[in-house]
Amino acid sequence: MTRRRLRPDEIELWRRVADSTEKLHPEKRDSAPVARPKPTPVKHPKPHLQPFRVGEKAPQTRDGHDVLPGISERLAKSPLHMDKKAFTRMKRGKLLPEDKIDLHGMTLDQAHPALVSFILSAHAAQMRLVLVITGKGKSSHDHGPIPQRKGVLKHQVPQWLSMPPLSQAVLQVSEAHLKHGGTGAYYVYLRRRR
Repeated sequence: MTRRRLRPDEIELWRRVADSTEKLHPEKRDSAPVARPKPTPVKHPKPHLQPFRVGEKAPQTRDGHDVLPGISERLAKSPLHMDKKAFTRMKRGKLLPEDKIDLHGMTLDQAHPALVSFILSAHAAQMRLVLVITGKGKSSHDHGPIPQRKGVLKHQVPQWLSMPPLSQAVLQVSEAHLKHGGTGAYYVYLRRRR
C-alpha cells in the first residue's frame, strides 16, 4: 500500500477532529509526528548493449518461398496414371471430350452436386474423356492480409475429383488445351468400368 502526502486542508481537518475527541490515556503526553526521511531512489545501472541489426544472427534459409504452387503446376507434376501416348494426345487437344459440363458462374454449393452427378453418370455410360469447365475466376480487389487465389471453382474442382466418391471413377485430371478452354477447363480421363 502506498501512502500519499496529505494536503494542508486535509491536515487542518484532521487536527480539528483530533482536538474534539477525548484521549483514552490522558496521562500520556502528545508526541510530535516523526518526520520520515524521503527514500532515496535506487539507480540501476543501464546495461551496455552492443550495436546490432535485427535478424543478423538468424539462420540463413534457402532462397524462395514456401507458398503452395499454383494449381497448374500441381497438376503438371502429378503422377501419370494413364497411357503416356493417350495423355500426350489429350494434352495437345487431339482427343475430343465425349461430354462436358459448364460450372461457370455456379456457387460451390451448386457446383459440387452437379459435378458429382455428371462424373458418375459419365462413368456409368462408359465414357473415357469429359471436359469440366470452371472458368478462370473473377479478378477482385484483395483488401485482406491473407492473399486469395483467383477462381474458387478452378481450385476446388481438382480436389473434389481426387476425393470419394469421384476418385474411384477418375483416372487422370489435366488442364485442357487452349481450344477446349485452356486454364479455365479440365480434362477428366475416366477409368474403365469393371
